Amino acid sequence: MATALEITDVSAATCGTSLVREPLSTADAEQLAATLKALADPTRLRLLSIVAASEGQEACVCDLTEPSGVSQPTVSHHLKVLTDAGFLSRSKRGTWAYYRLEPAGLERVAQLVALP
Repeated sequence: MATALEITDVSAATCGTSLVREPLSTADAEQLAATLKALADPTRLRLLSIVAASEGQEACVCDLTEPSGVSQPTVSHHLKVLTDAGFLSRSKRGTWAYYRLEPAGLERVAQLVALP
């Protein structure tokens, strides 16, 4: 017994779905991709979480090397990437650098990807 196949007209125009908000512009998408790239590293995520979990959401670079399990120059590189991306701010106290969580950096990412 043969069954009838349904035929779908693929020559029809698009389905007509309308946007309910403005999508990311090309420039915003490129910026967001660069920002997410800064987060898309296990060591950087770990460092960010250590700073966030520290008293006052601030930590000295000297306190980040051992828990991260990488060398001090590698920690400094990752902290610079996170600072450049706006997730951390840096202040110098004597010979030590202190890093503070910048909640606005995470909020910016959340707003760009939030549902309406």
